[in-house]
Amino acid sequence: MLTKEQVEQYRNDGYVVVTDVFSDDLVQRMRRVTDELVERSRSITASNDVFDLAPSHSAERPRVRRIKDPIKVDPVFMEALTHPALIAALKSLLGPNLRVRNTKLNLKEAHVGDPVEWHQDWAFYPHTNEDVLAVGVMLDDCEIENGPLLVLPGSHKGRVWSHHTDGYFCGAMDPTACDVDFAQAIPCTGRAGSFSIHHARTIHGSAENTSNHPRRLLLYEVAAADAWPLLDGPGQGRTLEAFNERIIAGEPTIIPRVEPVPVIMPLPPAPKQGSIYENQTSLKNRFFATTATANAATMQERSCSN
Repeated sequence: MLTKEQVEQYRNDGYVVVTDVFSDDLVQRMRRVTDELVERSRSITASNDVFDLAPSHSAERPRVRRIKDPIKVDPVFMEALTHPALIAALKSLLGPNLRVRNTKLNLKEAHVGDPVEWHQDWAFYPHTNEDVLAVGVMLDDCEIENGPLLVLPGSHKGRVWSHHTDGYFCGAMDPTACDVDFAQAIPCTGRAGSFSIHHARTIHGSAENTSNHPRRLLLYEVAAADAWPLLDGPGQGRTLEAFNERIIAGEPTIIPRVEPVPVIMPLPPAPKQGSIYENQTSLKNRFFATTATANAATMQERSCSN
């Protein structure tokens, strides 16, 4: 379980980093499978239900931005999701009954890893209550130079910002239209085998990878079992059986816990469907327009690797 101090940090700041959890063996096996998947991508020319490809992807130089739902692709990623230490940490924050909403593996290649603009996960998948979070398992050492997750402490207690442009969902906040001091962002750094947890309403993003090292981050979106999605739930293109197959601890329920949470529905949908990378292409005013953030030195000083 998380310590009392770690739970308090999550409640107060909307994030916490837990260091040195996964064994070197498990991390190496996940890296090996990831490398094999990238090698497989040489034979495809467009994104599909497994791979999200960068526009510059080619057989000669594969560029995979994301492996979609990796727990369905290889059992090693389900092994990490159900690791006793991770499950215990999640129970400390969400209670005994847990559902995984989605999983993804974001890859940032050295020197060219794509940025992700500022956003709140809540904008993509609002629920009946906000016991919803994301876990980021670090498959590589995460340092300020290779584009780690950046979070705005305490932003989960603030407003839910618009993630729309020209009337359509775009999966990103317009930095010119938000009263947010992005310079206060803190990088979630740590050694491979560590993980971060951030609340679904915490504002976060990540810059390009400007280092010589890759940054591979395995993401698990997890909710309390009684937090039901307002979109893509049972009866909305998903059967109850498939919904309940995503329970990773405890028991499912058909009684959602409904609380007065702020919601802006992600509708009309983004003109470019797919991953967050496609969604964000319609954002007109981008924050991460250069290869590094202007506040990298300050962020390094505030590193949350402790």
